[in-house]
Amino acid sequence: MLFPVILAGGSGTRLWPLSRQFYPKQVMPLTGQDTMIQETVNRLKNVPEIGAPIVLCNDTHRFMVAEQLRRSDSQSATIVLEPVGRNTAPAVAVAALMGLEKDNDAVLMVMPSDHYIADGRAFLEALAVGRIFAEQGALITFGVVPDAPETGYGYIKKGGPPDIPGQVPPASDGVAMIDSFVEKPDRETAEAYLKSGEYFWNSGMFMFKAGSVIDELERFAPEIVSQCREAVAKGRSDLDFFRLDETAFTACPSDSIDYAVMEKTDKGVMVPLSAGWNDLGSWEALWGVGGKDDQNNVIEGDVVIHDVTNSYLRASSRMLAAVGIDNHIVVETADAVLISPRHRAQDVKAIVDQLTQDSRKEALSHKTGYRPWGTCEQLVVSQQFHVNRLTVRCGEKLSLQKHQHRVEHWVVLSGTARVTKGEQTFDLVANESVYLPAGVEHRLENIGDNALDVIEVQTGNFLGEEDIERLEDVYGR
Repeated sequence: MLFPVILAGGSGTRLWPLSRQFYPKQVMPLTGQDTMIQETVNRLKNVPEIGAPIVLCNDTHRFMVAEQLRRSDSQSATIVLEPVGRNTAPAVAVAALMGLEKDNDAVLMVMPSDHYIADGRAFLEALAVGRIFAEQGALITFGVVPDAPETGYGYIKKGGPPDIPGQVPPASDGVAMIDSFVEKPDRETAEAYLKSGEYFWNSGMFMFKAGSVIDELERFAPEIVSQCREAVAKGRSDLDFFRLDETAFTACPSDSIDYAVMEKTDKGVMVPLSAGWNDLGSWEALWGVGGKDDQNNVIEGDVVIHDVTNSYLRASSRMLAAVGIDNHIVVETADAVLISPRHRAQDVKAIVDQLTQDSRKEALSHKTGYRPWGTCEQLVVSQQFHVNRLTVRCGEKLSLQKHQHRVEHWVVLSGTARVTKGEQTFDLVANESVYLPAGVEHRLENIGDNALDVIEVQTGNFLGEEDIERLEDVYGR
């Protein structure tokens, strides 16, 4: 059985201000209707003998990831919560251990959740070739056939023909042993790599039998395996998630699967991949894969331009207008605007670092926050009062809570709300409201057939999240 392993723990800071720590790029629809996680899951849906995905993410993103999987009809996925980030080798070890619990001959297809594949058929053909080698004990990495001297990717140098016992599959031209992994090169070196035909971009995607990768991890990084075994054994189920034991996983060494195993093993095989792959690691990358107008611009949202060429322009919350620019990135969100020459797109991370250093909330979250029950959009924020718009999905409800320092007013815009206020429970519809004094237990629930929209006005001498005292919560927060 083949099990997709989806690594969904990143924050995508180079796509700021769209991607942020609390709402990363993998839960966004960047290249089409589906989000990046949904595209990753759907990519393998028609593969024969495929099991439910194993998805690794952090606690902050868990409900967003679960919602994306639900919308992709992947409710049977195992969602593993990492208490801390420990890079890809521990993530692969955990997935392999859990895969072996499902099937002694489990094969893992390890994929980051934020990659773009233009040619799905070519991807599946490469996967089929890799699967045959993996089932014979090889550790597969997919090397992207380069079409440019890219300096932002690591490279793989191919070696000789596969030295794997067993049948060599058809359509395996170009498959080779791994000679070496190479760090990101300078421009001159990258051009030499491209000209030689011996080097491929490192896609960060892998395939191997769960037992084979555990054996190699035991050989080269035994402490990772021992800590991950303990983290899984002492882990626990929590609603739709599996929480790794925090103490054991935190003690696990942090390392990538490339360094920990693939650079050292003598079983590494590279399968060429020519499928329009891109890791969407920057705004320049999004411009590269986007649909262009007749002036070579990629335009998303409500954008009006005059004499603009070779640029990427994206509007999220209002009209964006641009005049007379060339080779630029312009991205608008409700609380931030980014302007950068395309060739400086990688430097956006420096802005995020500065915002983080200054403790600016724009580094972490949008004005619209995503909750397990829906969304909370900040409309007005001041020292004296906050005004929010709450959108609660059908059948969902907020925690039963109270506040010591603030009072709240709820006004229903649309839908049917069930309100708990102290000992009272009653329903409200559009244009009806309720006042919630400080210290009174309260809860909001959507009992209608459509989304519930509510305006929330908070007033008081302290309006921080620390003033929320949860008494009961169906989401285990």
